Amino acid sequence: MKNYRDILYEQLAADYCCRPEDVADTKNHFSTYQPLEGRRKWQNQKDCYLKIAVINGKLLFSGRPDIIDWCEEQYADSESAWFFEMNTLQKINERICKDGYQIGSVHPFFLPDNENEIEQSGSGYDICWYEEQEIEQFRGNACYKNAYSFCPEAPDVIGVAALQDGVILGMAGASCDSPSMWQIGIDVDKHVRQHGIGGLLVSLLKNEILRRGALPFYGTAMSHIASQKVALRAGFLPAWAELSTSER
Repeated sequence: MKNYRDILYEQLAADYCCRPEDVADTKNHFSTYQPLEGRRKWQNQKDCYLKIAVINGKLLFSGRPDIIDWCEEQYADSESAWFFEMNTLQKINERICKDGYQIGSVHPFFLPDNENEIEQSGSGYDICWYEEQEIEQFRGNACYKNAYSFCPEAPDVIGVAALQDGVILGMAGASCDSPSMWQIGIDVDKHVRQHGIGGLLVSLLKNEILRRGALPFYGTAMSHIASQKVALRAGFLPAWAELSTSER
């Protein structure tokens, strides 16, 4: 497999309609969105109004030509470190509301740490694996709404559960968001949280995805500290952050 960083740069280049070199450098980049081959497709519409990524101390913007022109006028020389603070988000939201859009989410994303490949044995729990067709049995089950998305454009491809006495305590799943990068989601029964089950399952799934030749990644909310701790315990580190927009 290629270096994790190189895979990410190629992925973000496809997502943000630029070149891998543009992701790697230190300049802000602004591009008109096109649905390029290889882009991540999870909940991703064919037409993108605006999205913004923070990576390498810089910003990537992609979207509709008019809003990209406005963003370039406002943020051509902006630094990324504090870009997702409320004053900037409010300014962006006020502008995009004029077009009938709003900020939908601002999420941090994690990649495996090359230096910290954690192996987990699953000791104390029965570990059960599910392939693509077996995942269908969980459709409509709200207990696993984060593990499985059932998104046609980014199908759920593999899952793993921790059971005790036949009862599922936690479930992690991976969706094929792009040919090269699979996203991990996790659900743990509220009665057994803080027992390390989330970190265990995410680590097991991460290792299996790597064995299958894809790069796993993990996204969560800025305020979801427990989820971020799961990522860290499973051997992930923060890699980039993204803002996405949605219709009002």
